Amino acid sequence: MEADKSAPLRVDAETAIILREAYHKIEALFRADHYGLYDYVRVVAGKVARVDTFFVGFLQGSSRVRYPYGHDDGQYVDPDTHNFGPNGQTAWLLKRRTTYRYAYDNGAALHAGVPIGDVGRQSQDAVTVPIFRPAKDGPDQLFGMLSMQSYEPDSYDDNAVRAFEWLGGVVERVLTREGEDREALRMLPAGDAGPNLLTSDHVMEYLTHRVASIREIATEALSESEVAVAVEGYLHRIVDATEHIQSELIEMLMDTDEGPERRFTSLTKAQQNVAVLLVDGLDNDQLAAELGISLNTVKTHLSAILRKYGMVHRAQVADDVRKYLAR
Repeated sequence: MEADKSAPLRVDAETAIILREAYHKIEALFRADHYGLYDYVRVVAGKVARVDTFFVGFLQGSSRVRYPYGHDDGQYVDPDTHNFGPNGQTAWLLKRRTTYRYAYDNGAALHAGVPIGDVGRQSQDAVTVPIFRPAKDGPDQLFGMLSMQSYEPDSYDDNAVRAFEWLGGVVERVLTREGEDREALRMLPAGDAGPNLLTSDHVMEYLTHRVASIREIATEALSESEVAVAVEGYLHRIVDATEHIQSELIEMLMDTDEGPERRFTSLTKAQQNVAVLLVDGLDNDQLAAELGISLNTVKTHLSAILRKYGMVHRAQVADDVRKYLAR
């Protein structure tokens, strides 16, 4: 949100009470639990107005949105990743940098995107709130969104929209603080001076811990003298644990190395055509013949590619492009 954050929030008294309680619970319970945070924000939004569909999305790279949490008509929606197009909500938010409302275009941007949950039904009202993070230079960077949707028309008045924007701001501050905390840790001697890249060690450590927690639940179930009576409750706990794992794994992907994509998209179209063929090991003469250009033009493109990549050898570029193409 990019509104005046010092101005009083204009919501009714009942909504103000709901949001005040939500603030204190979020501060106390959900700072390090993203799944719990999103799940609770959904519940709070549902206290303000009808919310049939709710999802959280985060931008990554130049064209992808990762959805670590979604809920539709009482059912958890599996996390997913999609490339966004020019006409959906993500493109709308990037262009206008403000909250999207169904009434602005009769749902055109909403329905132009990838549907969530029950693809046989269309939402009849929606509010999608952008989430920003501070940038060192220039305007704040749009990096995510919260979307509340209803299968009933005219579900969201101005009061609901302001409440949803406030909730988006709370989520924004929680995630921003975590980033600031990581930066503070890097400032310490022997701190993490390198980029925050995801490694196989991180993934294995995470999965080992989470799978162990599921095994512990199953062990408790087996130790019950009346297994049949207790099994339903344990199964619910297992479902909840696996939902956490799915959501958190999608968010882990936000920390993967974006360097290959960033470097490839910095090239012109002509340079990209050359870079892709480097993966196949073509020499300069073969590149010229394949692309129908002169040998001098090939050399010019290669020089520009190596400069933009900050590399010396074409084999290094080929390896980097291969990583991008295999993402």
